[in-house]
Amino acid sequence: MPTNNPVTKNSDSISPFLSTSLSRLGHRWSKRWIVIISILSLAVGGGAIWYASSQRADSATTVNHRSAEKPGGSSNSLPPATPVVVAPVRNGNLEIYLFAIGTVTPLNVVVVRPRVDGQIISIAFKEGQLVKKGDLLAQIDPRPFKMQLTLATGQLAGDQALLDNARADLKRYLALLALDSISDQLVDTQKSKVRQYKAAVQASQGGVNNAKMQLANAQVIAPITGRVGLRRISPGNIVHTSDADGLVVITQLQPVGVVFAIPEDDLPQVIKRLRTGDHIPVDAYDRAQKVKLGTGRLIAADNQIDTTTGTIKLKAEFPNENGTLFANQFVNVRMPVEMRRNATLVPTAAIQHGSAGTFVYVVKDDHTVDVIPVKTGPTQDEVTVIDSGVTTGAMVVINGADRLRAGVKVEIVTHNSRANSGV
Repeated sequence: MPTNNPVTKNSDSISPFLSTSLSRLGHRWSKRWIVIISILSLAVGGGAIWYASSQRADSATTVNHRSAEKPGGSSNSLPPATPVVVAPVRNGNLEIYLFAIGTVTPLNVVVVRPRVDGQIISIAFKEGQLVKKGDLLAQIDPRPFKMQLTLATGQLAGDQALLDNARADLKRYLALLALDSISDQLVDTQKSKVRQYKAAVQASQGGVNNAKMQLANAQVIAPITGRVGLRRISPGNIVHTSDADGLVVITQLQPVGVVFAIPEDDLPQVIKRLRTGDHIPVDAYDRAQKVKLGTGRLIAADNQIDTTTGTIKLKAEFPNENGTLFANQFVNVRMPVEMRRNATLVPTAAIQHGSAGTFVYVVKDDHTVDVIPVKTGPTQDEVTVIDSGVTTGAMVVINGADRLRAGVKVEIVTHNSRANSGV
């Protein structure tokens, strides 16, 4: 049976109210903590941003302060001078050369062929050997030609005997004719026999000479001085005068020729020097144009211009004493055609080209540059002739011109190598 305890009843009635109150109180405190944490986060973030901004401002102030301490650090200072390399305009002589590609052409090339038919019994040369005119190259079997000479000599002796006998009879006939013992007809007949035998003797003498020549031709002799190539026949082979290949080829290399072509526009200068008898030297270089192979002289020009290329062929002769030039070898040719004396010379690197024409940058006394139009002449290697525009002694820019314009201040620096300046 339930008891009506007032304390218990009150406790039961208070408990729901207390739990509800505590729940509301906890909810309010949680909201407050969220608000507090948010405010603290915003404060910390704002402080970090302020600190970073103050650091940048301090850095900028320090940089500006340092810039203000340096000369030209302010925004109103002039730009720094442009570094350039300069070279002086000078006066001197400049020799103008023509460059071309040439081919070594022997002055004489001979295909040695036998002049008689026969069997080769010996070869007297080595391949690649330098032979002289008259040297023995090969020996053809001489025995058949000796037999022919013997027969021709015998025939000559018989004809000579007949001639001597006819002359003796004529002498006797003339003596009898003086005594009027024989007729004139017999004397005339005898004179005819003498002439007949005399002709026979001459024919026999020709046969002897021919046999001697055939015997001599059994020895194959070098017709010119030169270098022999690879032999085309061996001992034991039968050779004929109609053979196309021949025994060997002899090429004359001392002296030797070089044929090269130049543009037709340069021909008047060359012809003018040739007609005056001027000695025009010609240098031959290897393919890389570094090694000089020899020096010769110009000897002739062709008689017509090649219309397909607009060039004309020239021929030079080289002593080739050291044997560095070979037949059909390609060489680079250099030939002087003009001498410019007391010319105004500048390094080719100083020449600039623009819409207004050709010009150079000249450095003035106040270390500013001025644009000077120039008229250029021929160029040789790294030097150009100036016909007008600048005078001797002016300093022209040879390096760093791509950053220049009129009035720009420059700083002259030392070039690493004077050779690159072309002076």
